[in-house]
Amino acid sequence: MELTGKVALITGGANGIGAAAARRLAPLGVSVVIADVDEERGKAVADEIGGVFVRCDVTRPEDSAAAVDVAVSEFGGLDIAFLNAGIGTGCSLGEDFDVEKYRRAMAINLDGVVYGVHHALPKVRERGGQIIATASMAGLMPMPGDPVYGANKAAVVGLVRSLAGGNPDVRINVLCPAFADTDIITPLRGTLDELGVPIIPVSVVIDAFMSIVEGEGTGEATFVQAGRPYETFRFQNPPGPRTEDGQPIENARKDAVSIAIEEN
Repeated sequence: MELTGKVALITGGANGIGAAAARRLAPLGVSVVIADVDEERGKAVADEIGGVFVRCDVTRPEDSAAAVDVAVSEFGGLDIAFLNAGIGTGCSLGEDFDVEKYRRAMAINLDGVVYGVHHALPKVRERGGQIIATASMAGLMPMPGDPVYGANKAAVVGLVRSLAGGNPDVRINVLCPAFADTDIITPLRGTLDELGVPIIPVSVVIDAFMSIVEGEGTGEATFVQAGRPYETFRFQNPPGPRTEDGQPIENARKDAVSIAIEEN
């Protein structure tokens, strides 16, 4: 994919994976809109890369709409929507369960992606672009320590795969890093160190991100796990619906099309 002249919108772009993605894209000729609630750091990143900052609370659909509008008004369109904003939950489903923390995590990690896709998709479609959402390895495997986080990240993975199937003219993919060196793992660092769990450099996550940007696939989940190369996760095919005689519906449909072609 030729990136010179492209336009990218990055939510959660003030720090961590979002800021690193902005710093990787800008030197390649991409105009970047940094969207975040952290105005000080967000403006600093935008100034550093020659981009534009917009304050965006992804829990508010109108903020996502405004961020897309800024990309279009400032740079003429939108080619890459990187829906990256996310937080940890901060509670379990046990005695420390907190409804407000639960709602906030779901609003940022899941609703933020939904609102972002809703508002970015028409503009991305106009330019044959792509949408990338940040989920997590927690969306591909059990997360006993934070089941709510696992739930909303799994939902993002499912959302992206379903959207990709219904939007063949737009590439839609999901990035699934494990424990990367960002602020989100600050409460876990001590435990991770005790367990000997490696922390992934953000640069490695961005390498995986760029492989998605420059690739051709859609509906794919690229995972980034310590100690192995990043790659596309291979989902096992679930059992699909069958006809009354036990034939898979997809095969039955193909047979019907073949018969119709032969008859005509």
